[in-house]
Amino acid sequence: MLLGRVDLVVLAAPFAFGAALGIWRRPSRVPLVSVHMGADFIGEAGRVAAGLSVANPDEVRYDLVVLRTAISPWLVVPHGDRPYVTTVSPGTAADLELRAQAMRWGRPALGPAVAHAVAADGLLISDPGTGKARRIAVFPITDPFTAEDSMPRAAGLVGVHRSRRPGEGGELAGVRMFAPGDRLRRIDWRVSLRTRQLHVAATLSDRDAEVVLILDVLHEAGRSGGIGGARSVLDTTVRAAAGIAEHYLHRGDRVALLEYGFRARRLRAGSGRRHYHTVLEWLLGVSAAGAGFEPAPDAFGPHTVSSNALVVVLTPLLDVRTAQMIARFARAGRFVVGIDTLPTDIPLPVRGDWATAAARLWRLDRTNTLEQLREHGVPVVAWAGPGSLDEVLRQVSRMASAPKAVLR
Repeated sequence: MLLGRVDLVVLAAPFAFGAALGIWRRPSRVPLVSVHMGADFIGEAGRVAAGLSVANPDEVRYDLVVLRTAISPWLVVPHGDRPYVTTVSPGTAADLELRAQAMRWGRPALGPAVAHAVAADGLLISDPGTGKARRIAVFPITDPFTAEDSMPRAAGLVGVHRSRRPGEGGELAGVRMFAPGDRLRRIDWRVSLRTRQLHVAATLSDRDAEVVLILDVLHEAGRSGGIGGARSVLDTTVRAAAGIAEHYLHRGDRVALLEYGFRARRLRAGSGRRHYHTVLEWLLGVSAAGAGFEPAPDAFGPHTVSSNALVVVLTPLLDVRTAQMIARFARAGRFVVGIDTLPTDIPLPVRGDWATAAARLWRLDRTNTLEQLREHGVPVVAWAGPGSLDEVLRQVSRMASAPKAVLR
């Protein structure tokens, strides 16, 4: 009997009995874990209630449960990187409430979450129970944008843009003789009394327009700092596109989106508030991942855009293929406006005299590309929020109304 040491047996017996009882009554099932979000979508910098839930499907009580979860870099969860410990009785669940803040547009995920159950007074640990990750749609904050100048050409049936065709509208085109079918409220009584004949005020019809936003996502540049931090090319592109789309959709125009990249995604033209939400959902999928086939020139030819549409290209002009695509639209007679999305303070790698000289040559080449586009009649302006497109829209409108030379 342990070399005659009865006292050791007396001391060890309770521990041995407790361990044997704990092993005999050990749980046989792993904990069930789930992750939940308090909303399906929020905006950048928005906060949302989130939580983790761990359930004990067994008939034996867990001594404790250790719970950890993965968190997207663009979700800020206080103390989210620490393990959580709780106890769970048989047939019950324990909930852990969290608060998350979204720092950048996209679809960040909370989870997957992993839980380990501990039993037999710490002698046993279960296999991991895993809860699937939950993603939340984080819509980009729309940069404030207004454009007071009229569209180059409006070709719809109704809308707020002045056209060059006579019809019902708010823009006065002149005074003419009364004709059958004219409305009485259009009679100009001053002219009618002076000339002793009925005259009516002629107006230009108001029509809607189509705006096509082309997002150049061939390359990413800069490092995103989230909301309130530094902006990358994609940050500027997505937020500017959301602001421009919101402005024109609010005015009743039709907006379409094209992704000039390896995936060549498209969103056909639409109008209204529902289409605006569709635009925001579409923008969440914008990515500069360099996988897939190269964009084919035919996939982004002028034939894909209406001849009356205003084409707005958001591009950092880091690839010669983008400049060639813009030039093809301009040569085909489309109304094209370029928005430069390259951050002005983007750092360039400087590792010596040769790197400094290369950076200067690159900037000179990029400036040359901008000037060549302007020679093709494509104004390019840096994104600056409200009023960014007023001057260039004015230029495009003058070009649209200028007389065209016709070969006979």
